[in-house]
This record gives sequence, C-alpha cells and structure tokens, in this order.
Amino acid sequence: MSEMTNSQTQSFVITGMTCANCSARVEKELKAQPGVKSANVNLATEKATVSFEDTTPEALINSVENIGYGAILDDEAHRQQVAQEKAQRVQKMKRDVIISAILVAPLMIAMLLMMAGVHNPVVAFFHLPIVQLILVTPIQFVIGKRFYTGAYHAIKTKAPNMDVLVAMGTTAAYLLSVYNGFLANNPHELYFESSGMIITLILLGKYLETMAKTKTSNAIKQLMNLQAKTARILTTQGTEVDVPLEEVTTGMTVIVHPGEQIPVDGAILTGVTSVDESMLTGESLPQEKGVGDTVFGGTVNTNGAISLRALKVGSETVLARIIRMVEDAQGSKAPIQQIADKISGIFVPAVLIAAAVALLITGFVTGDWQTAVIHSVAVLVIACPCALGLATPTAIMVGTGLGAKNGILIKGGQALETASHITSVILDKTGTITAGKPQVTDLSLKEERLLDVIVSLENQSEHPLAQAILNYGKEQGAQTLPVSEFAAIPGFGITGVIAGITYRLGTKDYVAERENLESYSSVLDNWSAAGKTLMILADEQEILGAIAVADTIKETSKKAICDLQTQGIKVFMLTGDNQKAANHIAKQVGIPEENVFAEVLPEDKSAKVQYLQEKGEIVGMVGDGINDAPALALADIGIAMGSGTDIAMETADVTLIHSDLTYVDKMIQLSQATIRKIKQNLFWAFVYNTIGIPFAALGFLNPIVAGGAMAFSSVSVLLNSLSLNRKKF
Repeated sequence: MSEMTNSQTQSFVITGMTCANCSARVEKELKAQPGVKSANVNLATEKATVSFEDTTPEALINSVENIGYGAILDDEAHRQQVAQEKAQRVQKMKRDVIISAILVAPLMIAMLLMMAGVHNPVVAFFHLPIVQLILVTPIQFVIGKRFYTGAYHAIKTKAPNMDVLVAMGTTAAYLLSVYNGFLANNPHELYFESSGMIITLILLGKYLETMAKTKTSNAIKQLMNLQAKTARILTTQGTEVDVPLEEVTTGMTVIVHPGEQIPVDGAILTGVTSVDESMLTGESLPQEKGVGDTVFGGTVNTNGAISLRALKVGSETVLARIIRMVEDAQGSKAPIQQIADKISGIFVPAVLIAAAVALLITGFVTGDWQTAVIHSVAVLVIACPCALGLATPTAIMVGTGLGAKNGILIKGGQALETASHITSVILDKTGTITAGKPQVTDLSLKEERLLDVIVSLENQSEHPLAQAILNYGKEQGAQTLPVSEFAAIPGFGITGVIAGITYRLGTKDYVAERENLESYSSVLDNWSAAGKTLMILADEQEILGAIAVADTIKETSKKAICDLQTQGIKVFMLTGDNQKAANHIAKQVGIPEENVFAEVLPEDKSAKVQYLQEKGEIVGMVGDGINDAPALALADIGIAMGSGTDIAMETADVTLIHSDLTYVDKMIQLSQATIRKIKQNLFWAFVYNTIGIPFAALGFLNPIVAGGAMAFSSVSVLLNSLSLNRKKF
C-alpha cells in the first residue's frame, strides 16, 4: 500500500446507507481519520467526497467498512464495478419486494376479509398462528436481515439510525405475536401481518426511492452519453483510421463526416458545416462553422465533412469539464442542509425516547401492555428520518442537472443557495454587455472610393481594430489596392502610398496639421462621446473622412438587464471607458448613471465588488476575462460567460455556456425555484414527523399505516424535487 504525502481529493461510492443518520455517521467517521481535511457525504448521490493527505484511499475505504457500510473508489477504473453492483442491489431489492409481497398478501387479504365479516375455512387457515409464523419469518429474518445488520453497526458505533427503528418496531410486533400465538394461547391477538407488511412497505418505498433517485441523476448520464467512444484520425500516410477516444492526443487531425458526433474539442482545418450544439448550450439552431472556428466534443456535425486539429482531449474537453462540475455540484451541500443534518443527528434517539414514553404511559394508564407495544411500534416505524435526509440533496441534484441541460453550470449547493439571495449584479461591459468584437459603426467619407483606401491600408496593419474594418470592407465589396511605403506609428496610426498619393489613417493628433478638420469636429465629438474609436483619413493636403469602430451591444443585453431590474435586483456596469462613453452605453441598456463604475482599472474591479458588499448587498459579478477573475472570486456569486477564459470559468461559481445575459436572470430564477423546493421538502418532512409521532403514540395510527406513510413521505419528497424538471427556460 503506497503512502500518499500530497494533498488530494477523491470521490467514493458509499453503499448501505438508508437514511440521513447513515450519511452523517459515514461523514463523521471519515472526518475522524488521520490526514482527512474535509469530508462530505451525500445521501441522494450515495457518494462521499474526501480531501486528504498522508493517508490512502484504501485506508479510508477500510474505515467506512469498519462501521458497516461499503465504499468503492469513484473513478474510471471502478465505474463499471459501481454500475454493476448498483444494478445488482436494485435487482435484489426488487426481488425481495416481490417475494415479501407474495408472502404477506394472503395475511393482509385474510385480515381485511375477517374485518368485513367474511368467515370461511380459507380465512381461518391464514389466521392460524403457525401459518402466519411460516409466512412472516422469512420476511422478518431473511429479507429483513439488512435492518438487523444496519442496526447492529449503528448501535455499535453509538449512532442509531432508521435501521434501529425498523428492527426494534418489527421485532416487537413479531415477538408479541409469537408470545400470544404460542405461549399465552391468545391466537386472536397476532401482529405477524403488521411486521411483515411494515418491512414490505419500507422496502417498496426504498425501491421507488432508488428509481426516483436514478431519474434525478439523469442529467449526468445524458451528458456522459454525449461522449464519443471512438474518433476517426488522419494518419501521416494520409489514411483515415478509427481509434478509441483515449488514443487521440492534442495536435492530431480528426475527420468528422456529416451526422457524426464530434469526439474532441478542436479547430476546423478544412470544410464548412453547421454544428448542433444544443446538447451543450440548449441553443436549438445549428451554428455555422468554418475554417478556424472552434467545435466541441459531444456536439453533432450536421451537414458537411470537416477535418479539425484536436486542441483538447479526454478530461480537458469542455464536455468533460461540464460533467465534472455537475458531479461536484450534485455531491455538495447547501447551507440550508445544515438544519436537516443537525436535526437528524438527535432525531433517532429522541424517537426512541418517545417510543419508550408511549409504551410506559399507555401501559400504566390503560393496563393493556399489548396495545402499549403496538403504539410504541407505530411511533418507531413512522418516525424514520429518510425524507429529512433526501429533502436537500435531491432538489440540488435536479436543480443543477436541469441547469446543465440548459447551459447553466452551478458549481454546488452553496452557490445555488447564495444565488437565490442576490440583490445586486455587476456586469463587466466588454464581452458581457457588449459582444467583445469591434465593428464599424459609422463612416463619413468625401468619396465612396476612399473606403478602398482605408481597407487597403488596414490590410497591412496588425492592429486589433484592423480586422473589424476589413470585415466591414468585405461586406461593402471594397477593393484591396497595392500599398507601398507602409508604416505603423504606435499610438497614432498608419501611413502608406496608394497610386502615388500618401495617406494617413489615425488619431486627431496624427492628422492635426491638415486642413478642414474643423468641419468634422461635431461628428467626431458625437462619436467620441459614444465611446467609439475614431480613425481619420487624410492625404497630404486635407481631411478626407473618418471611420468609427465600437464594441456593439449584444441583442439580448437590454432585455436581460430589464428582467433583472423587474425582479428588484440592482444592476451595475463596470468599464475602463471614460464616464461619458460609459454613460452612453448604460443609457442604451437601461442602467442608471449612478450605477455606472467608469474608468476602472482591471486591478480595481474587485474593489467595486467589496464596496457594494460593505453596503450590505449580496453581489453577483458577471465577467469573462482573466482580469475579471479576482472580482469573480470576491463576489458572493461569480458568474462567468462561457465565451470567456478558462481562468474566469474556473474562478466563478456559475458558468453560462450561452454568453447570453438573459441566462443570469434564468440562473437566479432556477436557484430560487430549487431553494423553494428544498424548503417545501424540509417543511413537509418536519410536519410529517411532528404530526405523525403524536398520532402514532396516541394509538390513532396502525403500525401498517405508519409504515406506508413513512415510505410515502420519502417518495413524495423525491417526486416534489423531480417536479422542478417542469420549469421552462
């Protein structure tokens, strides 16, 4: 066994957990191990995430097994084993439910017929103590063995759980029936069908719960199914060969035919096509892609053969990172879950005391100790804290899964809960409110042919704005003319000779000595006030015209900001532009001037977040660049646009794959809907136990009804969480 000296985080699949107390017990045990820095056990996903150093995964697995549960490493090597074992457990549970139902059904039917006044030999036969003993004993001690095993380990580790309640309750009913039927000669006071039916109903509830939990994790399965298993690569000999995806490395040329899934993230080398990216972004319309464009693994090439250079493979692809983020989110806890964790820790001991009190009071007051035992059994059975343990994690699983299907990646339960309380949103201007891609917005020339001159000069330039002018020229059908004596003067502009005439294209200062500049002053002032970058064209004698380039506002920005403001959320804009230019942009999208932070240096962005936080605001920061990362980290919720840098996405709590601001509002609405579901689940779980225990203690609930109600409470919590899937985006 090799020693681990470096810090690492590992996930384990935990088997054998039945309720909130089980997950709390496993978590406590893992945290107590030497070298463990943190541990989080999630009942809904049946996973533990552990950060540790100076110990080994094997040692952690042994610690879990020592307290009666199972643990398997949750990695690629063990994933198939986990899937097989889970399938076997579900199959065994299904088989046990069927066998148990077949054995107990005759007893239940006979009891109901007897209550209805039907008395015949068949009914009498199934009321014989020996017949009931034969039918129920396999249910109690073979099918119900799991409850005794769980109860033994729970008591051994001084952490009583659901298994203790079920084992004590059903054993009491079983032994009372044995006493009445064979020792006290009182065959009319048998409760075999109660113990058998309670176990059957609890197992049925657990089976339905498992099936429902499978649905809550469908988002992960659907994302995993998007991953291609093979890729077609172009060999050095020029032939196409299909290879397993694991063999594809960065830099290889991958061929993708129409209708095929794109196996890796890459840049198109040849071909033009449309790519269906709906599985990643939720965007229904295929996106046009050509040479140089980036495509992502898991998306579908719809109509053209392409070759691409592999840029990211395996665990580095966008899809693989999304799957990791969703898995981490679904395994995390929201702060609200601390309520359930604290209560579940003291709940079972409290129930045992309540059952004992019900037994003693009923026995001494009525003198009927058999009735007292039955009341006590009903208390033990109805009080199982399963629903309490499932209330939070199932809603988080569904909420984060639904977000992932719609291009909203939320990193965890804490982020989900905090996002629901956001009061202010700071929007970085460039790339967030605006497209982040400069475009020509205005043109004023003495003659139309001068556009050819501007395009020809910019064709020689490496300035970032040159591409915007070239794209505009291409749209307008401008010609590219030969240029000689080209020169670029940093900070001022460019110059070159075309058809014997020397032209300058650049700032006011660069062409200041030319005549007629004043005639353009009002136009230039208006453009400048709007935050546009100006380039003035002049020959050797005079000003010939001007062109303005600006970052354009995204089509959806104004609606997105309006939607946030309608919710009562304050919206702020952050930019390095001068105040006048910033106000111009803000006015177009509906942000008040007092909410504009202008002339902000990149290193000062986080100070603006802190300023709002000090005023009591819960701040969501939306950005996409490396220079946004500190502000994203400091904000209560950092929201990265999917078009942004890897650093921004790693730092943020939420990533919006769409790069569309309307999804900020959708993310907040999703988080609010998920927290509402959690509160509903917790409320009903608490109310159910608060009402159910006194009713059972006072004898208003038969143990069988209590068992059915307990099973139904867990399933109802799961169904309530699954109803989140009906939310439309």
